Amino acid sequence: MHTAPSDTGPVSRTQPPSGAARAGRALPQAAAALVVVLLLLVIVRLPWAGDLGMHAATVQRLSHNLFHPGNPLVDADTPSPYYSPWMLVLGLVAKLTGLSVFVVLRLAALVGLTLLVTGVRRYVRTLSSHGMAPALALLSLLFLWGPLLFNWSGFLGLNSLALTVSYPSVFSLGLTFHFWAWVTRATREEATWGRWLWLGVLWALILLCHQFTGVVASLGALAMVIAARPPRAVLLRLSAALALGLLLLWLWPYYDFFSLFSAGADLEAIHKPLYEHLAARFGLVLLGVAALVLRFRRDRWDPLVLFFVLGVLVFAAGGLSGHYSWGRALPAALIPAQLAAALEAVSAGRRAIGAPPPERSRAWGRAGWACLWGAALLVGAWTQVGTLGYVTGRAALPSAVASKYRTPWVGYHWITPWVTYGDVVMARTTPARQIPAYGPYTVAPGYPDVFLPDAARREDAVARYFAAGTSSADRAGILREYGVKWVVGPKSLAGPGLRKVTVGPASQVLYRVVP
Repeated sequence: MHTAPSDTGPVSRTQPPSGAARAGRALPQAAAALVVVLLLLVIVRLPWAGDLGMHAATVQRLSHNLFHPGNPLVDADTPSPYYSPWMLVLGLVAKLTGLSVFVVLRLAALVGLTLLVTGVRRYVRTLSSHGMAPALALLSLLFLWGPLLFNWSGFLGLNSLALTVSYPSVFSLGLTFHFWAWVTRATREEATWGRWLWLGVLWALILLCHQFTGVVASLGALAMVIAARPPRAVLLRLSAALALGLLLLWLWPYYDFFSLFSAGADLEAIHKPLYEHLAARFGLVLLGVAALVLRFRRDRWDPLVLFFVLGVLVFAAGGLSGHYSWGRALPAALIPAQLAAALEAVSAGRRAIGAPPPERSRAWGRAGWACLWGAALLVGAWTQVGTLGYVTGRAALPSAVASKYRTPWVGYHWITPWVTYGDVVMARTTPARQIPAYGPYTVAPGYPDVFLPDAARREDAVARYFAAGTSSADRAGILREYGVKWVVGPKSLAGPGLRKVTVGPASQVLYRVVP
């Protein structure tokens, strides 16, 4: 079994660190702290993009009915994989306090960010005892990506994290790093039955809260167990933990977890872009791959190397088989490479400072690695510098930075003086991704829904309603079929059965359906 972590190479213990060395150590810690402050300020603004409307709608339904919330997006009695233990807690908070769902999501973001930062620190401590390692690891996770901006839930780039910080994926990632730290220590210390059973509960919790992150958590834990090569007694406890976790997944009452393995083709189509522009999006991670090669030469059972290999295998299998949703396992390859790059920078600099004279030239050559890593971080930071705009607004940014800023969605709060909770709204896909956040339903879900049997029929109804050649009588029939009270659409929809109420951004019109 592996012992506690140590840094390779001699370290001088007779000389206290110089002022320059202390400043060098303080710089990454200050940079990491500034990034955390930036994310805290982002939480105050809570920029809207992607899946925020889905998660807000989920909190809405649970705050109104904890035990039978129904579909979060459409007026249908179906289960949903979004009804996770974490969202149940948030729904309960909203119900008991009366807070707006957006305030509750800000609280969720604070919890998720705290778990993530502390989890990275705890897990990195199992890999290195160096004081700078956690800060460098956090910077690497946020900035070591590529020159092409990439945002996706469950991926830890700074811009992506800023947009998804309130999502269950961030909460689950934070738990995942803590989970890995506990698994690593449990295999090293031959932990008790009770601790292993707790790990089984935590594993199930991560999978229920964000299934894709649960896959990443599972691959990482598997790598750590393989690296530790535990004795049979530990394997028995591990088996009991797995059995308990599977039992909890089976017992969860809000949706059938195991039915997700038969998700439809829509889920694969949405994830196909994960296999595009790999070099531009993730090219800087190759530095971490080189660091993994160095770690492999030092230890053939290195947990980060094993973790990376498992992640690459799952990602590649998804691309080759057409199961593109498996691409969500890509963080299982990115995270170990990013951590390896940071840890190699730590050990390289340490070997340089403490090396005896005959080896000093080689040590300083290794220290060049730290400089290369720092340069890569600067490239990654510049790619994501537009994140500042989520705090300051576009107008306050210099032109070069403003060009990298991506404007968040405006939202549909402008319809709420008229549209109330539970009303059904006819709207196209993009509005349908936001309107349920305020309490109404839409005719068709804005996101793929594997538990909604008539999803395709609903999408066809929306397409027919907004088609230019559809008659007023056909449109009225669609509205009656789905109990629609409101329509959000262009000015060209004006006609019999619709009364204009107000005009919103981009000349969208809210119509009331009238007899």
